[in-house]
Parts: sequence; C-alpha cells; structure tokens
Amino acid sequence: MATMFIRHEVSDYAKWKQIYDDFKPTQKRLGVTADAVYRAADNPNDVTVTHEFATLDAAQQFAGSDDLHSAMDRAGLLGAPTIWFASRA
Repeated sequence: MATMFIRHEVSDYAKWKQIYDDFKPTQKRLGVTADAVYRAADNPNDVTVTHEFATLDAAQQFAGSDDLHSAMDRAGLLGAPTIWFASRA
C-alpha cells in the first residue's frame, strides 16, 4: 500500500471542498482506496490531503493524471502543491 500526501493553500476552502467532493468518483476510478482531508489549526485554507493506493505506481499515476491537475486548477490553489509519497512502516 502507498499513501500520497498533497499540501496546498487554497483561496476559499468551501469552494475547494466542493470541487474535491465532486471529484471523488474520479478518484475511485483512478485507484484511490481511501482519503482524508486535514486543515491547519492556524490557517483553515492550508489543506493537507491523503490518498491511499494499492501500489506506489498507482499513486504516481494518479499524481500525474490530467484529471487531477484539471480539478486542482479549478479548485483555487495558491501556488504549487507539495506532493510526496510514503508507505506505512
């Protein structure tokens, strides 16, 4: 199993969350098996998301997908996201 972490700041959390929720069917189609959303305690527009995948390859393909990048473009990100991958120890 692999986990993809994405951290980014958004201009409007409510708008971002609606686009994120609308994207869930596409997430599942692209291999996401579980996800979670976290907001920084000191900045509610600082968002970290985790996505679980069966394999690292599936996680990397999701990260590079045009579908994901299109959704992120619509969601009001401020700057480039930070993305990293990890496996549960």
